[in-house]
Amino acid sequence: MTKRWDYLHEKISHHLQFIYADVVTSTPIGELATELMNTIGLNQEDDIVIPEPHRNYWDEQDIVMITYGDSVINEHESPLFTLFRFLHTYCKNTVNKVHILPFFPFSSDDGFSVINYSSVNESLGTWSDVHRIAAEYGLMFDLVINHCSSRSMWFDNFIKGEGPGSDFFLTADPTADLTDVTRPRTSPLLRETETANGTQHVWCTFSHDQVDFDFRNPKVLITFIQIIKHYIDNGAKLFRLDAVAFLWKIIGTKCINLPQTHEVIRLMRTLIEHVDPSIIIITETNIPNRENLTYFGNANEAHAIYNFSLPPLLVNTMVTGDCTYLKSWMMSMPPAQNGTTYFNFIASHDGIGLRPAEGLLSDEEIGTLVQSMQNFGGRISWRSSEHGQQKPYEINITLFDAMQGTVKGPDKFQVDRFLCAHAMMLGMEGIPGLYIHSLLGTSNDYDKVANTGQNRSINRKRWDYSELESQLDSPYSQHHKVLTRLSQLIRIRKAQEAFHPNATQFTLQLGPSLFGYWRQSLNRRQSIFCISNVTDEEQSILLSDLNLIGTDNWIDLITRDQIEDVLGFVQLKPYQTVWLSNMDYEEYRKSQ
Repeated sequence: MTKRWDYLHEKISHHLQFIYADVVTSTPIGELATELMNTIGLNQEDDIVIPEPHRNYWDEQDIVMITYGDSVINEHESPLFTLFRFLHTYCKNTVNKVHILPFFPFSSDDGFSVINYSSVNESLGTWSDVHRIAAEYGLMFDLVINHCSSRSMWFDNFIKGEGPGSDFFLTADPTADLTDVTRPRTSPLLRETETANGTQHVWCTFSHDQVDFDFRNPKVLITFIQIIKHYIDNGAKLFRLDAVAFLWKIIGTKCINLPQTHEVIRLMRTLIEHVDPSIIIITETNIPNRENLTYFGNANEAHAIYNFSLPPLLVNTMVTGDCTYLKSWMMSMPPAQNGTTYFNFIASHDGIGLRPAEGLLSDEEIGTLVQSMQNFGGRISWRSSEHGQQKPYEINITLFDAMQGTVKGPDKFQVDRFLCAHAMMLGMEGIPGLYIHSLLGTSNDYDKVANTGQNRSINRKRWDYSELESQLDSPYSQHHKVLTRLSQLIRIRKAQEAFHPNATQFTLQLGPSLFGYWRQSLNRRQSIFCISNVTDEEQSILLSDLNLIGTDNWIDLITRDQIEDVLGFVQLKPYQTVWLSNMDYEEYRKSQ
């Protein structure tokens, strides 16, 4: 038994002692630690990898595309092969990582109610299709860890009272006081289920088809470590821990963000990074900003956290023409220490979450934002508050249609406003994630909403590949314009050292109409001033306010215009962004 193995075994045992401190387990902690290590492939006779602390396994080249396995389909071939074809044809020089949303057999919630964690949904393709994508792109897998489908074999066995999974699910006494439990949905928390052991009331955080696991049972933890190992073996380089904030429940608490949940993430991090230190864990915690930040731990939990407050604040900025709240939030965000980073996004398969805006926007301001999005064809999903009130949970709308206009109504600046929003996000500290329907400038899909009855379907269009090709090949289509201009921005971003996810960032004070921040590369060779006009009127920047170093040569990376007078003005058109860099012009031309 090697010293490294002994050390790791002791560390894992420490995690387990914390997790199960108040739980009686049939397996001693030391034996459980050994089983978890063996399950993920850390054997006594093998050399144990020692991860380098605070190392960044990412840089300015990293761009993640978020997509369903069947967002693009083509007759007579598997959707996952069509997705590979799309990536190879249209994203080869822009995207290097791909988050394929759950591609496993499922019963509801477009994949997030998993029936079988170990196989690929036959309607999407096979593991060979997944491997083809993983060979060329860093692949993010969803670990749907809080719940599974009520149609899974495990839940069938729970009902029968025997077999694997029969003891995997959380039940509660319906007479217990559950009023403090945080709910992201309005459906009843408990599902009454007839089983061989009598009537059981199964905990369902999200829907009655999504039955919650009981992680107090170590068998559930062991099973998920088996799943993680299976995903790593099949090409996973990033893990998205779905709805992980709800993982551990204790009646009498809010049942969210509990210490045991954080410790389970730390345990998974310890196991995964000793198998492959370059694998990245991202926590999907759609919660208020201050709570979200805790999932970094001390650089020992998530490598990256979703920047959930960014979408509502950025959309609010664009429709009001006032960046005050976005700027205040950005100033309050702590720099991510090395070994951690933010995962920035402004559109996803779900919608624009509003809980992360709580405490940042007032109820009245959220109401105005909601009304504006409804005016642009958006739908609203609701949740129940602690006091039983109905509150808006998220806005369901494509980002392209969210940018139709302002609080004053639709206008002619939709494409420019949409691109401005992405330019603001692309320059920020963190790794950018772009939803496929943002790359394509997709509009609201009302037919799909009508067919499914689900608000979220509005932003989950399934493109026919030949139709999409026709649109992308037409210079007059919104889809061609958006993909072409977004791809240009991405390529520029990837060439700048100062856009490293952990490069220094400072917020600029330029008034409510101009949103600006300064980035400096880790080696301090490059500075970039990122400034966006968030209004529908022209704005001027007095360059002396930026204190540009007069001995440097300054250039706008986007327009390629050189700055001749560092004490002069730069005029910004409505929704124009400039990236002013001290890069030499000839050096810039070579980088392009």
